[in-house]
Amino acid sequence: QVQLVESGGRLVQAGGSLRLSCVASGLFFSSYTMGWFRQAPGKEREFVAAIRRSGGSTDYADSVKGRFTVSRDNAKNTVYLQMNSLLPEDTAVYYCAASIKVRASREYEYSTWGQGTQVTVSS
Repeated sequence: QVQLVESGGRLVQAGGSLRLSCVASGLFFSSYTMGWFRQAPGKEREFVAAIRRSGGSTDYADSVKGRFTVSRDNAKNTVYLQMNSLLPEDTAVYYCAASIKVRASREYEYSTWGQGTQVTVSS
C-alpha cells in the first residue's frame, strides 16, 4: 500500500520557521519526484516546490523562492520542506505528493498524495 504521511504543521508567528516532513512507504522512493503543494481556504491547490529523484534539482513557486527549501533523504524515504520567513499568506494545508515524471509541477502529474498538514501563520 502506497502511503505518504506529512507532519510538522502548526501555528507559528509571521517571520518564524517550520520544517515539514513527509514519509513515504510502499513505493520505490528514489524513483519518484517529490512535490509539495498547498491549499488555502477558499483557494485552489497550488504548487509550492518539487525535488527530483536524486535531489540534485529543485523547482519552486515564485511566491516561496528564497524562503522555502525542499530536500530529501532517500535512505529515510523522506522529503522535507524548510519554510523560513513565514508570512500570513503561507497559511494553508500543505500536501506532499509523488510523481513518476522526471520533472513535475502540476497536480495532474502526481499520482500519490498525502493527507495534508495544517500550517497557520499569525500576523
